[in-house]
Amino acid sequence: MPASTAIVTILAALLLGAMSPGPSFVIVARNAIGLSRGDGLATALGMGIGGVFFSGIALLGLYTLLATVEWLYVALKVAGGVYLVYLASKIWRGAAKPLAFSDMQTGSRGNPRKSFWIGLSTQLSNPKTAVYYGSIFAALLPQHPPVWCYFVLPPAIFAIEAGWYTVVALCFSSKRPREIYLRWKAWIDRIAASAVTALGLRLILNAHKVGI
Repeated sequence: MPASTAIVTILAALLLGAMSPGPSFVIVARNAIGLSRGDGLATALGMGIGGVFFSGIALLGLYTLLATVEWLYVALKVAGGVYLVYLASKIWRGAAKPLAFSDMQTGSRGNPRKSFWIGLSTQLSNPKTAVYYGSIFAALLPQHPPVWCYFVLPPAIFAIEAGWYTVVALCFSSKRPREIYLRWKAWIDRIAASAVTALGLRLILNAHKVGI
């Protein structure tokens, strides 16, 4: 697989991961609904910075390791595929469950700086995010990526993470888009789960092709 194609696939997989409901999604939505649109956007910015951190760790650590241990490269591709299928099954099972905002304090006074740190700490403290990034990079990143990948990936990942959660903040701070999402949540989650499953199975079936 060409490096450019691998990067596009990585970014698409990370976008699907960001779109799947989880702690980050709920925190951004909660702050946008219960505090203010500015707090939701600040939280989204924190999520984007956290994504850049994970991408940097994955890039620097995995390249050194995978360049010297070829069998581990194959094993991580299989593990990454299995994890994606597992994640997809959880998304599918939870598709019909409503998002929980039970501890939301509607009308609370906002603090964008605090919301930023909440977003960043939520992203960095979530082990599933770290595992997801590690799985995606191990499975899809070429074993010897060109130098430009190290300059393109971090800002692109920031744009995906911060961009998606900005959309979430804007939607959940507006009544009509929020109602539409919640009405179609089950179908949206199931479509995302199907796409993640397809990617995971592809990684498992092609794990022996070391060069992809």
